[in-house]
Amino acid sequence: MNSDTMKSGVQRAPQRSLLKATGLADNQIKKPIIGIVNSFNEVVPGHVHLNRIARAVKDGVLMAGGTPMEFNTIAVCDGLAMGHTGMKYSLVSREIIADSVECMVRAHCFDGLVFIPSCDKVVPGMLMAAARLNLPSIFISGGPMLSLNSDDGRAMDLNSVFEAVGACSVGKMDEERLGYYEDNACPGCGSCSGMFTANSMNCLCEAIGIALPGNGTIPAVYAHRERLAKQAGERIMGLVNEGVTALDILNERSIRNALTVDMALGCSTNSVLHLAAVCSEAGVEFDLKTVNEISERTPNLCRLVPAGPHHMQDLFAAGGVQAVMKELSKADLLDTTVPVAAGGTLGQLLEKAAVKNNEVIRPIETPHSKTGGLAILFGNLAPNGAVVKRSAVAENMLVHKGKARVFNSEDEASEAIFSGRIQKGDVVVIRYEGPAGGPGMREMLASTSAIAGMGLDKDVALITDGRFSGATRGAAIGHISPEAALGGPIAFIREGDTISINIPEYKLELEISKAELELRKQQIPLKTAAPQTGCLKKYQASVTGADRGAVLTTVVSSDDDYY
Repeated sequence: MNSDTMKSGVQRAPQRSLLKATGLADNQIKKPIIGIVNSFNEVVPGHVHLNRIARAVKDGVLMAGGTPMEFNTIAVCDGLAMGHTGMKYSLVSREIIADSVECMVRAHCFDGLVFIPSCDKVVPGMLMAAARLNLPSIFISGGPMLSLNSDDGRAMDLNSVFEAVGACSVGKMDEERLGYYEDNACPGCGSCSGMFTANSMNCLCEAIGIALPGNGTIPAVYAHRERLAKQAGERIMGLVNEGVTALDILNERSIRNALTVDMALGCSTNSVLHLAAVCSEAGVEFDLKTVNEISERTPNLCRLVPAGPHHMQDLFAAGGVQAVMKELSKADLLDTTVPVAAGGTLGQLLEKAAVKNNEVIRPIETPHSKTGGLAILFGNLAPNGAVVKRSAVAENMLVHKGKARVFNSEDEASEAIFSGRIQKGDVVVIRYEGPAGGPGMREMLASTSAIAGMGLDKDVALITDGRFSGATRGAAIGHISPEAALGGPIAFIREGDTISINIPEYKLELEISKAELELRKQQIPLKTAAPQTGCLKKYQASVTGADRGAVLTTVVSSDDDYY
């Protein structure tokens, strides 16, 4: 056992003494020691209940003959951090989570790991750690929040509140009605209830095969969630005994499966960023062009909020992620020979899966669209790519030309949006919010939700080198690479320039000549980044571009081929 390094032999008596100081008996020390990686805290609604999940996992480990030992990671709530300086720390936390898990696991020689994430950056941070450590590993999330209907019969979620703020700001809603949404849109624990980033990544853990069926969709408050946690605790012991490690499951074939499921579900744009980062840790080549290749052949089967009316509880009732994969397998769109943490192959796991509601999960023959939910755009504005959730874009905005309204920060753009200075047909440009330029690559949910709440989402596009929440809808194009701070073309857009968006053809263009663009590069100085301290300083100095997953490098050089 890996833990023998720490606990076996005469020379390890001091270590066994310390283990006994935690209350472990000799018989417990002799068994496989399973690390329970818990992201519980009392700040984030997606994490407030994770001690209950951890208790169930530990029960499962004990039932299967192992010794569970729990430790914690941090978890940032993107919703709470949205719209202020706190959002600079969200993406940064992904790297800190991966590093902190590595430190604990390498220092304490666990035999296997059960990861308990829930919200946005925690899932990919833990996936990165799992790939880096390559021990037997399994994931069990805290589950999605329920969505309840408002008094007018419409289902609510966090984005309902953000959009209500936009409506209130232009007089379409009074503050009393805004207060109603504030009080009722988020009814309890769990990750926010649409196909936002957290739920996207938890569903993709199922698609990869590193989580058990139901991981992405069983609501947080259901007892079924605790039973699944116990099953995960039992199953980690099976993986340890079988010698199946994380990279046996998390590999090139399973990542392609995940991207295929991503397209069928219509996941968050952040999923591309995070899968690229996970691939970096797993030693799997990741090319943004592959996303479009998979999207071209993968139909979009689900329209969950913000792309449509359904929430995670609806997807669960319709058969969940497994049912979506069953539909995809009918067209041979998945590699069903890959091993899964549940045991056996994906094909064997899908034998019992079935679609129970053809409105929530469309048949493969009659999808919402013949292409997937995400698209990567290229052009002179995004030589290295940009990403859009096309399933959440209105039909009339799939092809759009508009005049650029240029802002050098999200704060400037938000002020203009809320003061009514954005008009129909405009293309809002928010730059210097990329991984290095922000630093931290902030999400723009406050801005995009305000546009939607004002009723402009079918008339106004927004492009940025920053990110969007999975809750964003409309022609919102993010992750523009290279970013402005590194001299990307977005830095040289001028107010009033014409920007051309063609999502079906995967194009994003600034309508000026190549000669004019080169002249502007000489004339327009780049904005100097504000001095940073602490983790933001270290992050800014070593982060790569969004097209590479915004992962960290040891050294960043101006003559690196990337630049």
